Amino acid sequence: MRRGVGLAGFWILLVAGFSLLAPLFLREMAQAMDFSALLEPPSFRHLLGTDSLGRDLLSRLLCGSRVSLGVAVLSIGFAVLIGVMVGACAGYYGGWRDKALMAFVDVMLCFPVFFLILSVIAVLGPNVWNVAVVIGLTNWMGTARLIRAEILSLKEREFVLASRALGAGDFWIIGRHLVPNAMGPVIVNAVLGLASAVLIESSLSFLGIGVQPPTPSWGNILMDGRAALGAAWWLVLFPGIMIFLTVLSVNVLGEELRRWAHGADR
Repeated sequence: MRRGVGLAGFWILLVAGFSLLAPLFLREMAQAMDFSALLEPPSFRHLLGTDSLGRDLLSRLLCGSRVSLGVAVLSIGFAVLIGVMVGACAGYYGGWRDKALMAFVDVMLCFPVFFLILSVIAVLGPNVWNVAVVIGLTNWMGTARLIRAEILSLKEREFVLASRALGAGDFWIIGRHLVPNAMGPVIVNAVLGLASAVLIESSLSFLGIGVQPPTPSWGNILMDGRAALGAAWWLVLFPGIMIFLTVLSVNVLGEELRRWAHGADR
């Protein structure tokens, strides 16, 4: 198990490193079209082959990792921010505020998330920022429930009562004492949510309503390969492997982090 966690961590660090560095060196190569090498299979010249426009697939996958991972991280950041604010207010104030906010959470959970994202993207238009914001706006409900449950158990603790007795205001108590002490499960949930965000972004781009060409992302690279699947298997296999290994690695790290957090609680 430890070896699997180590391999997962190595893969995530490798992909994250390429996502930061590859566009600085490979952007021109990823966009360069070579009509003498259309749909060229993997070779020493092009390690993962080329696409239907003669563009190097390896360069496009490495540059696309920045977009795919960037959208996932931004969307989870938005989701955590919204979820923490809603859950903290609901858990701390209780009463009608808690009922109203949790009722809103329940309503949001009733909508099929993917179809809600499709609808909003169709209205706002597909681009990197819209995709990230919409994924975040439709995935904060679990975070809100987690932070609310934690704050309900923390707000009557001695350190909170002492802070209140010293005259601290609600915002200070929430921001300084409650939220930092309630973030453990939220961080674990956010790490696991990265895998879901990568899949959602790839699915949207594959359907043509996510990140738009010529900006490469794993999803639209996979979409480009669909048209040439019978003649160029590498255009589907390698993007699929990138998505699979990244999602699997994030899930492995998230489960290990959850196991560690539960062990620390005990």
